[in-house]
Amino acid sequence: MTVTKEVEHLEHSAVKLTITVSKEDIRSEYDKIVNDYAKTIQIPGFRKGKAPREVLIRKFAEAFKGEAMAHIIEHSVTEVFDDESFPKEDRPLPYSTPAMRDEPADLDLEKDLKFSVAYDVLPKLAVGKWKSLEVEVPEAGVEDEDLNRELEVIRDRNAIVLDREDGAPSVMGDVVTVNYSELSDSEEVIAGTERQDFVFTLGTGYNIYKFDDEVAGMKKDETRDITKAFPEDFEDKELAGKTKKIRVTVTAVKERKLPDLDDDLAQDVDEKYQTLDDLKASIKERLSKNLDKRLRDIKVSKILEKILESTPVDVPESMVRIELESRWRALARQFGADPEELTRSMTKDGPEARDSIFEGWRGEAVKALQSRLIVETLIQDQGFEAADEELEKEFETMAADSDTSIEEIKKYYEQETAKEYLKEDIKERKLFDLLLSENTIKKGEKLKYLDLMSKNG
Repeated sequence: MTVTKEVEHLEHSAVKLTITVSKEDIRSEYDKIVNDYAKTIQIPGFRKGKAPREVLIRKFAEAFKGEAMAHIIEHSVTEVFDDESFPKEDRPLPYSTPAMRDEPADLDLEKDLKFSVAYDVLPKLAVGKWKSLEVEVPEAGVEDEDLNRELEVIRDRNAIVLDREDGAPSVMGDVVTVNYSELSDSEEVIAGTERQDFVFTLGTGYNIYKFDDEVAGMKKDETRDITKAFPEDFEDKELAGKTKKIRVTVTAVKERKLPDLDDDLAQDVDEKYQTLDDLKASIKERLSKNLDKRLRDIKVSKILEKILESTPVDVPESMVRIELESRWRALARQFGADPEELTRSMTKDGPEARDSIFEGWRGEAVKALQSRLIVETLIQDQGFEAADEELEKEFETMAADSDTSIEEIKKYYEQETAKEYLKEDIKERKLFDLLLSENTIKKGEKLKYLDLMSKNG
């Protein structure tokens, strides 16, 4: 097919591709379609496949033209993109489907066919100033309170639950089992509100009515009627602004016995620890590694924000859409649902609910994509690669960190996709090392470990 093409760059990293197909090719495609139908079409008064061509054209000319035009458009666009000489930077993104622009009203067999398609391409950018920048990053360290908090989590995880003595009142922290139901004004049980053998820990609030304070002090086999008024802004809208009378019977009270902080606890956690000091040292090392990684991420993020100030990045809409969809899928996984289930569950809040969430995410998503494009451009500009020996060293590190053999690690990375991801990760780390060495990091506000670890950006 004889095709001429013209590329026009639009805003937001879009391209308009205008294609012209010669009238000779148009006639050839049209004749082929007519001939194909002539062999199979059935017209009253003629045997199958024997109707004269002139009769077919007179009866179905517009349908033949429509089908020919659809074939010509599809085949000519495919031919352009299959041509290896067509510039890589003018090819559509994988998730950007070319859409018709300036579509001809009909097919003129005596003229060339000219039409246009538009689609998104990978943004072109020239990275601005990326050296000799100055950014401010919070500082933090691993303190005794952080170590003690981790030790308390370990104690809680290794706690023993024992029945309290008969007649002993329950206290906050106890694990209680209760039966409960709502009561009417005449103190009759309201059908459908009964719950049997409900277990929760006093003080956690892990119950519908939040009756921890009222249940505290109750003994096994004790029954108590509780009247509870719920504020207008209560989290459960079914209870908000209402007053409920609830009958609660405690059927079991158990106390949690925390183990002592000693060498025995350390050995229970893992046989590699001989003493409590061994466990503490391991916890501090883990927290320190987490902190170093978090600080590095914040430093790099701040530098990229600074680079972005002098680097315009026009992110295409299709790229933003895919990023938002990806975040939606991640949110669905957090709720243990698939994206469609999550969307359906929000229909009660109106069809605009998901769109509203997407709009709230949009700014952060665009910024993340801009930073990603800057990173990819700098990696390419600096010519970073991942050599085989670097991959080998990476395998050794991963094996040591995960107590896994190098052979098992290598077996996983035999998958080409996984290996490519690892190579990209190595190249990215090289760039980040360079950015950190070429720019100045000033110490900012002093934060506690937990505050810094939860800080965005």
